[in-house]
Amino acid sequence: MADVTHLRAAGVSLVLDFSGSTLPRVRYWGADLGELSTSELAATLLAQSPHPIGYSVDGPVDVAVLPEQSAGWLGTPGIVGNRGGRDFSTAFRVVSVDGPAVEAVDEAAGLGLALHVELTPAGLVRQRAVLTNTGSSDFTVDAVNLTLPAPPQAVEILDFTGRWTRERSPQRTAWNHGLHVRENRTGRTGYDSAYLLAAGTAGFGNRTGEIWAVHTAWSGNHRTFAEKTYHSVSLLGSGELLLSGEVVLGPGESYASPWQYASYGHGLDEVSARFHRHLRSRASHPSSPRPVVVNTWEAVYFDHDLDRLKALADAAASVGGERFVLDDGWFGSRRDDRRGLGDWYVSDEVWPDGLGPLTDHVTGLGMQFGIWVEPEMVNPDSELARAHPDWLMAAGDRLPRTARHQQVLDLARPEAYAHILRRLDALLSEYPVSYLKWDHNRDLVDAGHRPTGRAGVHGQTLAVYRLLDELRRRHPDVEIESCSSGGARVDLEILERTDRVWVSDCIDALERQSMQRWTNALIPLELMGTHVGAGTSHTTHRQHPVDFRAGTALFGHFGIEWDLTAASESDLERLRSWVALYKELRPLLHSGTSVHADHPDPAIEVHGVVAEDGSDAVFAIVALATSQLYPPGAVRLPGLSTDRTYHVRPLAPGDVPDGNAHNWGVPLPWWQPEGVTLPGRVLTTAGVQAPVLHPERLVLVRATAV
Repeated sequence: MADVTHLRAAGVSLVLDFSGSTLPRVRYWGADLGELSTSELAATLLAQSPHPIGYSVDGPVDVAVLPEQSAGWLGTPGIVGNRGGRDFSTAFRVVSVDGPAVEAVDEAAGLGLALHVELTPAGLVRQRAVLTNTGSSDFTVDAVNLTLPAPPQAVEILDFTGRWTRERSPQRTAWNHGLHVRENRTGRTGYDSAYLLAAGTAGFGNRTGEIWAVHTAWSGNHRTFAEKTYHSVSLLGSGELLLSGEVVLGPGESYASPWQYASYGHGLDEVSARFHRHLRSRASHPSSPRPVVVNTWEAVYFDHDLDRLKALADAAASVGGERFVLDDGWFGSRRDDRRGLGDWYVSDEVWPDGLGPLTDHVTGLGMQFGIWVEPEMVNPDSELARAHPDWLMAAGDRLPRTARHQQVLDLARPEAYAHILRRLDALLSEYPVSYLKWDHNRDLVDAGHRPTGRAGVHGQTLAVYRLLDELRRRHPDVEIESCSSGGARVDLEILERTDRVWVSDCIDALERQSMQRWTNALIPLELMGTHVGAGTSHTTHRQHPVDFRAGTALFGHFGIEWDLTAASESDLERLRSWVALYKELRPLLHSGTSVHADHPDPAIEVHGVVAEDGSDAVFAIVALATSQLYPPGAVRLPGLSTDRTYHVRPLAPGDVPDGNAHNWGVPLPWWQPEGVTLPGRVLTTAGVQAPVLHPERLVLVRATAV
């Protein structure tokens, strides 16, 4: 095997060192180093080698992608575990390297290791580890942590926190010595997960600074960290957060870590673009135009009435709706959130003739039919819970405290898994369901497998993956949305099995401006559910005109969650215009590069999408608050080709806020249908004058290469 491997893709270099038969070390990860001869590569490694003094052992300490104490590393270990108190420290020896696959053994510890380390065509580093017990007794696995190095220039950390209706709130801190650790123990990805942990040069922004970022692709408990030591070692790492005793490998058994994804770039937009291109390159990525969704939840809640829902479907079709989703309340005794969850039979009380009359009406209008389910949860007041109380997750005989009047169904239990699979399979076979809104509305507390009471978040997460995989195998044309009390299950592993994520239960357009922007840091727009709500927000009671609501929802997978039968005709007419614009723009929105300006005024935000070839672009100029400047000054239009010329003009219906041109007074000189024609280098550097907007308003700009 070669001692050193230099991988290059999409402007990124990854240099792996296999010398000495120890686990691979990343000697360099960052901007492309160009083509290097064998001698140049050797000289590069020599020039990068640290001074071998001041370590815990004589000579340099090599930190592998799975760090080992046997190499002298006393930071966070790659493997934490033991065999009855022994074999706590591994010393793996690489025995084969075949492309991205690395096989290693530790004969003394009785362990085998399979590493997968690759640089994807999009320039992402992607790696994971599979640990196998080759010994004759049980081996307890407490953690498997994969790492990547960051250079000394990375001095600042950006990651995310959040809560229900406030998902993915950014936070920044200096990267100081020690551990910056983000742990999630909720049994799902979590509102407050690190999401994307980015380390970069001081003050890095959307378009500026060097950035190294990692994402933990796992939908259960997980841990993401940044570690800096006095040895001039800076690491970004991640792994599953295993509960005590959760994974014990019998002889011959294996444990696979979550995938770790990592992106390097100049500015956050380039970091994000690598994730977006990777996701879009998958064979499973949605390829059909993302249909306009009309969801019934904030229109009718639990009040399911055939005539009312048919009228809502008529209104949905009249504004251009393409997919009608029946939300919670259609099954069993489910008339509120306290009962019936888990009884996946169409309610005889509400639907005496079944769902057929509604599905026939919806499909007769030319729309697809979708439906809400929450298969992992159960109300104690349900036929399922009464018949099978032993199927509920619990720490031994003690049931967890309820949350949202729910307990968790143990899908790792074969009988429970088989029952849910049968019920969902029957639903999808009986009715023309093209879309499942798959919800998950509580954290996993005291989540054990009965009767043993062993911790079960790991097993539950894998069981959910198996269930989704099997349903997709049986019903390949059914799309699935990952919803979890809003946006609490958003990660790249759940997206291997789903076709979009629900950003948040809050569809207040002002709140959504931030949440959608930061969800987009990892996820491309076509995978983000973005809906137009009612004039008064369900969750915040804030009021916005339809243009601000629809202009915000435009940048995503557009939908409507609003009782359209109660809307005014003027609002419906404006909504029709926005739906038509979404249908016109979705080829651009869902294939182009998301861009965000580094605008100095926090009251103004500029974001948009630029076609991959630079031929077309759409931008939103958003007033989040009242600016200190009046007028607000020029805004740059990021991402345009500097060597092309563009026709720039306002884009209807986003050419006037509120739909009322007379509210503007004196018009902005260039804000005319003919617009201006300027070189891309002018638009990205000098920009164009922004119009004066009231707070919580937006306008759209189109830029087309001429």
